Amino acid sequence: MAKNLYRSMSPLKFLILSLIFLMLGSCSTTKKISRPINNIFTGSPVFDQGFAGLALYDPQENKTIYSYNAKKYFTPASNTKLFTFYTGLKILGDSVPALKYLIENDTLYFKATGDPSFLNRNLPESEVFYFLKNSNEKLVYIPPSYTETHQGPGWSWGDYNAYYSAERTPFPVYGNMVSFQFQKNKKLPVVSPSIFSDSLVNIKDNLVSSRIERKIFKNSFEFNNQFKNSEFAQSVPFKYSPEILTNLLSDTLHKPVIRLENLDINKRLNKTLYSISSDSLYKRMLEVSDNFIAEQILIMSAGIISDTLKSDIAIDYMKEHYLADLPDEPMWYDGSGLSRYNLFTPRTMVKLLEKILAEVPQEKLFSIMATGGKSGTLKNYFKAEHPYIFAKTGTLKYNHSLSGYIKTNSGKILIFSFMNSNYTVSTSLLKQEMERILKIIRNNY
Repeated sequence: MAKNLYRSMSPLKFLILSLIFLMLGSCSTTKKISRPINNIFTGSPVFDQGFAGLALYDPQENKTIYSYNAKKYFTPASNTKLFTFYTGLKILGDSVPALKYLIENDTLYFKATGDPSFLNRNLPESEVFYFLKNSNEKLVYIPPSYTETHQGPGWSWGDYNAYYSAERTPFPVYGNMVSFQFQKNKKLPVVSPSIFSDSLVNIKDNLVSSRIERKIFKNSFEFNNQFKNSEFAQSVPFKYSPEILTNLLSDTLHKPVIRLENLDINKRLNKTLYSISSDSLYKRMLEVSDNFIAEQILIMSAGIISDTLKSDIAIDYMKEHYLADLPDEPMWYDGSGLSRYNLFTPRTMVKLLEKILAEVPQEKLFSIMATGGKSGTLKNYFKAEHPYIFAKTGTLKYNHSLSGYIKTNSGKILIFSFMNSNYTVSTSLLKQEMERILKIIRNNY
């Protein structure tokens, strides 16, 4: 009967009927998602203790599937790194520009670009070390035009001693960190770079933690030595200065490095040395949420589009040339998301993720992002036989966001941004409720 009915229809009627069935099926699927998600948002005591927003988008169908406070602004924390990632994609190119240089007579003049890879233990080996080490010329460092403060706008000064708060600088060395390795029954830790060994101060006071704590404005690293039976490692940001930089370079290269302020030579440094692939920066930044690398990506990007290493230059350029079509203007102040000034909306995050997906093949993109139950900051969350969450986390006190891509049981790839601010429950409880919602999406779309 049904077959005869379809045979008797004109092609136009058949097309119209098919579209109606597709629309009804789509509406049914959306309802399967919307109703239970709404019930969780309105009935969960966890979401009742804070402010949540969710945007869910189907890029193939070009439609929003679900929206809850999606046009409201939230503190994104490290979701900001997705903006930084997109900046790198549009400006940096495939390889990281490490130095601008000029060889003249018996001298190699060089200046920095903000490249974070030089002697950074968390990144592939940089070409810069061998370039400078094997040079037969005298080494003269020409400081670039650099106007940043060491910490970003809206950062917490109380975090200055933490590994995730390394200072921003024009020429990073060792990731701008000092590594301390405490060993059993040893009075002093092994220090790297070794030139900071003389900056250790042993405070023999039981009230002082055994952890290293640097004086806020200088490289004086205090600790006590009462726990001789314990082994642990700690990385602490060092306080940058031009003198520290040249001392580190000279000590590491085993040859003198002279610092010279010379505007004329600065303008003539027209050759570029590249260090590592840009993808290696992005993977480290996105997978484990490396703040330092994120900040330096913005600084490098500014140096490509201008003659000054300043993050605001890159941010303003991106907002004008590549982000003017976002649903809501991003309140964007740094590269890492440490700033409390940053404010984005879930629907803006979704639009940004759509732009990123248009730039990077899906398989490659997912391989450099944290993956639920498998890698990076999501290794212990969203565990499943087949990974279904590929996203960027973002956490500050009382703020937690997750933005990225979800693979549904039907094989669909959806884009989502789940943002939470001003909650008072534990973040672990919040993540459990978020997982409930994301599983509903995975299972029903």
